[in-house]
Amino acid sequence: MVTTVREGLLAAGLAVFDRDGFDGATVAAIRAHARISNGSFFHLFASKQRLAAELVLEIMRHYQASLLAVLAASPDAREGIELLIRAHLDWVANHRREGRYLFEISRSEWLTDLREQVRAQNERLTEAVERWRAPLLAQDQLLPMTPRLFLSQIIGPAQIFCRAYLSGREDSDPRIEADALVACATRALMPPDLIQGNGAAR
Repeated sequence: MVTTVREGLLAAGLAVFDRDGFDGATVAAIRAHARISNGSFFHLFASKQRLAAELVLEIMRHYQASLLAVLAASPDAREGIELLIRAHLDWVANHRREGRYLFEISRSEWLTDLREQVRAQNERLTEAVERWRAPLLAQDQLLPMTPRLFLSQIIGPAQIFCRAYLSGREDSDPRIEADALVACATRALMPPDLIQGNGAAR
């Protein structure tokens, strides 16, 4: 639910960018969609590009929160891998407009002035995943690798299907590939003896 003028403008920006693309979108169209004055727009955002960048951050926070929520119960390695992959696929399928904006429309140059905020946001995600992963590494439930490589094995393969879905090249819900993606990620991230055995180490 929109509760502030800023939230209304971000929601309007998302709708207009999704409809017209960034280049086709105008401040006037965003203002009209949000039903606010020119002065109110520029009081909150210096430009269309600044609104676009702030929108990236807002969607990133929402997306990353959905990933971290599944780790709250400290699942074991196998379950955690599966939960993270399914959370990513669920978020994309349930937030197609936001996903299209984050993964298909947004541009890195918009974030020049917000680089530190983006870095901090990504660090919070990495640190939270590492708090879950560290004890599993110590118990040899997961293979050792850098945090970046670990996350790439979780998200990267799923993104192939998600990007096709978000761009309209593929109509099928990406969640239909969940079982195969989980199986592949498990083989890439867990020791073979645990995969072939009875699951998590005791």
